[in-house]
Amino acid sequence: MSDETPFLPAPGPSGDLFAQSGLTPFGEPEPNDAEAIRLEGVHKSFGDLPVLRGIDLSVAPHEVICLIGSSGSGKSTLLRCVNLLEPVNKGRIVLWGQDVTSAGVDENAVRRHIGIVFQSFNLFPHMTVLANITLGPIRVLALSRREAEARARALLARFGLSDKEDDYPDRLSGGQQQRVAIVRALAMQPGIMLLDEVTSALDPELVGEVLGVIRELASAGMTMLIATHEMGFARDIADRVCFLDEGVILEQGPPKQVFTSPVNARTQQFLRRIVEAGRL
Repeated sequence: MSDETPFLPAPGPSGDLFAQSGLTPFGEPEPNDAEAIRLEGVHKSFGDLPVLRGIDLSVAPHEVICLIGSSGSGKSTLLRCVNLLEPVNKGRIVLWGQDVTSAGVDENAVRRHIGIVFQSFNLFPHMTVLANITLGPIRVLALSRREAEARARALLARFGLSDKEDDYPDRLSGGQQQRVAIVRALAMQPGIMLLDEVTSALDPELVGEVLGVIRELASAGMTMLIATHEMGFARDIADRVCFLDEGVILEQGPPKQVFTSPVNARTQQFLRRIVEAGRL
């Protein structure tokens, strides 16, 4: 099984970590919650290889943050740590005021409120689009099949996929599969979406349809943390851009500032290469 197989906890008592946190049934933080996500001094190593070396980051409700940087800079690992797919070695991660890296935290309950989509689509090939989307809400949220299918169909319609509900993944284009993967995450009604290079496995002509979905989520106020190589997209959609290098956030700020007037020399070098490659 791939380490990016969609997380699907077994059904059982919710024991919901956020039951008393002011979270609404739709995973939305109440207005008095100052931060959706807070990372404090987060370190992560794989064996002797340090990947994150002291990440400090705060994400406000409804904020869209794009993580940019070279491959291997730590962007994907940061997202996986937020979703508790990777345990941190040092530091802590706080969601809506609660430390989710403390001992005894129910990881399943945390993940119910965080949608994550990877660059590989990870759809179950033996299930139709509708079955892929409804599996989590039925098993994890204990929705009835009728409720889950109604929710799935509404999302499919919203993102132009209504005619694909009975198709199997191998009959879809890459862009359609990635849109279904995003819909599947949204069907769990998360309060946060984590998107990990969701366009990098797509043909260039299919990138636009996936970015269109993300733009709609941003305009609707979804809190998002996005790792991306699409610099133009990051410039257009992000409230804030963070440049990672060797596991450290070297620079962050509004897109206009980071992309046109970067302060850090390494950021300047990275963006100069991006411009020379015609990607910005």
